[in-house]
Amino acid sequence: MTDARQLLLSIRRAARPVVLIDGGSGSGKTTLATALAPALGAQLVRLDDIYPGWDGLEAASGQVEQVLSAEPRWRRWDWKAQAPAEWHDLDPSLPVVVEGSGSLSRANRALATYGIWVELDEPTRKARALERDGELYAPFWDRWAAQERAFAARERPSERADLVLDDEDVAAIVNGLASLS
Repeated sequence: MTDARQLLLSIRRAARPVVLIDGGSGSGKTTLATALAPALGAQLVRLDDIYPGWDGLEAASGQVEQVLSAEPRWRRWDWKAQAPAEWHDLDPSLPVVVEGSGSLSRANRALATYGIWVELDEPTRKARALERDGELYAPFWDRWAAQERAFAARERPSERADLVLDDEDVAAIVNGLASLS
């Protein structure tokens, strides 16, 4: 386990930190990213805004390369219209935190300065995700979880991470970041 101050020091070793936070749905990666990005003065990109529908984990993972390019940008997916929406440009001089299942692939990790994997058992993650998103997510859980498992088996994101956190670690870091601000 690392504390918030130590984590910030590790990430800030890079001139322009680029952090990937991955883990299964409901693991706590959004909570961590929401606390970490402002502490780094970073732009936050959530893959939830990019996934092109419930079968879009691989497509969004592939779009991270554009987010981390010399001309960083991403295209929002309009879930209601089920269609691509507007582009969002990022400032290439500012740090970036990319959060979402599928972010920590081999190709994406090569472009980032720091990778974090958030580990939590599937039953707990499912309960959290369904509590958070309710009936909207329930019919799609199995479909989405299968994509996450396939991605993890192929890309081995936990092995590419600089840091693997569990639920208690995430809570401690989030609380630590709050006390630093």
